[in-house]
Order: sequence, then structure tokens, then C-alpha cells
Amino acid sequence: MEYRKLADSDLQVSVITFGAWAAGGWMWGKTERNDAIEAIRASYDLGATSIDTAPIYGQGESEEIVGEAIKGIPRDKLQILTKFGMSWDGTEGEFYFKSKNNTGKDIDIYKYAGKERVIKECEDSLRRLGTDYIDLYQIHWPDTTTPITETFEAVAKLIEQGKVRYAGVCNYSAEQMAEAEKAVKLVSNQIPFSMVNRGVEDKTVPYCIEKGKSVLAYSPMERGLLTGKITPGYEFQEGDHRAGHGAFTDENIIITNELLNKIKPIAEEKGATLAQLVLKWTIERAGITIALAGARNAEQSVQNAKAALISLTEEEFKFISNEVDKTVLK
Repeated sequence: MEYRKLADSDLQVSVITFGAWAAGGWMWGKTERNDAIEAIRASYDLGATSIDTAPIYGQGESEEIVGEAIKGIPRDKLQILTKFGMSWDGTEGEFYFKSKNNTGKDIDIYKYAGKERVIKECEDSLRRLGTDYIDLYQIHWPDTTTPITETFEAVAKLIEQGKVRYAGVCNYSAEQMAEAEKAVKLVSNQIPFSMVNRGVEDKTVPYCIEKGKSVLAYSPMERGLLTGKITPGYEFQEGDHRAGHGAFTDENIIITNELLNKIKPIAEEKGATLAQLVLKWTIERAGITIALAGARNAEQSVQNAKAALISLTEEEFKFISNEVDKTVLK
């Protein structure tokens, strides 16, 4: 495994970080709790020491699963990344969308990062994770109802108290990052990035490069679209958000699979899967620090972690990048 430092901090994270959204089950169809725990442990055994989760994932369940999975592992051998600013148990802030929890109950999701809420969420996360500090605490989405400086003054307080080591953001623009830094030093921005979703390369990634901030790429597999296992007419489990996602129309599946067929020979030559090649290309892209890769079971997490072992020549990387540049989803 390879490790990279977040910005100029002393926090070293694994280039393949375990993304625990699917582990929490919510919006992914059913996930078996024991399978998710085994996935995290198997990933750790291969050097993926960093785990990214959030309270909203399963409405606390993902963090509880992570907490159970890391029991017995020395805390200083792990990097726990979690988030705040999305609620399902109140109506404060900005309404986001309607959903159902893992038992099928209707819930309303809000974006809210008021000062007291941030403090409370941190305490709840520490309890669910079974730890006394969080390595990287990230706002999940911008909250337009709360001044950014108010939100990050709360995070600064948590850092002073030793409950949080470093502050980060998710889904923030360059302008929002600059505003947040008036209250606290940021080390990272977690943003969507994949071979077929590269919009952040226009402004946000260049800003992060210029300011020395790390980029944590989420959905690098585009929610499984880039595994090569999705074909036109694919049927998702009930409750899986991908069934209505624009990237999963038959037309876009065909476009994506054409790209994957072009780069497949490189994967085969290296004895790697398409997913591993995609992850390796992602972490070699300019400005990308790490890639978050989700898994529902140990087999998937092991395959993800092994992506870090692949080597790409400059010629191979350029070939893949050229094919990626020619691929545009509808």
C-alpha cells in the first residue's frame, strides 16, 4: 500500500481508503453487517488503514459498523475520517431530499451545520465509532442556512479540545473553501471524481493544487459503473439509488463499457481487474491524493486494496487518459 500526506499535516492516509457508505446499507439495497465488518478488516490487513464514513450512512449504522470493525486495532494505526452536517432527525437547515431508512421508514434529509449541531454530531460520532478522536472531520455538503465561519469555528473548537485532529470539507467550491479557512485550516476537499465524471478538474482541483490542499476522490468507480459488470437492462435491488441515477441509463452504460473495452487489454496484461486499473489511474491523476473505494464484502475490499500494487507506465497512463478524454456521458 502507498500512503500520502494530507496537505502539510502529519496525517498519512492510504491511497485506497475504505469508503463505508455501502457498508451502512442506506440507498444501496441491503448490506449484511457481518460482511461489512469483514470487508473493513480485510482491507486493513492489506494496508488500507484509512476509513471514510458518515453519520448519515445508515443513520448511524455505518459508523457503528466501523467502530465494531476496528476494535482491537491500535488507534494510532488507523485514520478515521467522518463527516457532519446532514441530519435525518430534525427540520433545521436546508431541506435536501426525502428518503427511507434501512427499515423502510420515510425520513427527510436536511443539510444543517449550526454550531451546536456540529458539536453534538461529533459527540455522537465518537460514541458510535468507539474512539476519543477523529482524524479528519469533514462537512458533508454546504449548508446555505448557516454562515460558513460559524460552522468552522465549531470545528476549530473541537480541534482545540483534541476531539478532532484536522478539518476538511466535502463538495465545497474554491470560494467556499476560502471562506472556511477564515475560521480553521483545511487540509482537504472530498469531491466526486471518476473517469466519466471529471467536472471538478475545471476549478476545484486546480484550486486545491494551488493552495496545497489534498483531494479525496469519492465515487471513483462511479457507483460501480466502471467495474465493467453493469450491462444495459441491469436490475438493481430494491432501495438501490442507482436505479434512477442518470449515469445508469442504457445509453450511458454502453458508452462507459466502450471505454472499458478499450483499456481492458492493459488490465489483462497486468493480471488486474478493470476496477483495479480504474482505481490506479484515479490516484495517479494530477491533484488527486487518494481514492475512496466502497465494498460490501471482504472479496471486494481485498480487490480494491490491491489496486495500489499496480504500476502504470507513462505511456499506459497517457493512453488511458486519452480514451477517458474522448468519453462523455449523455
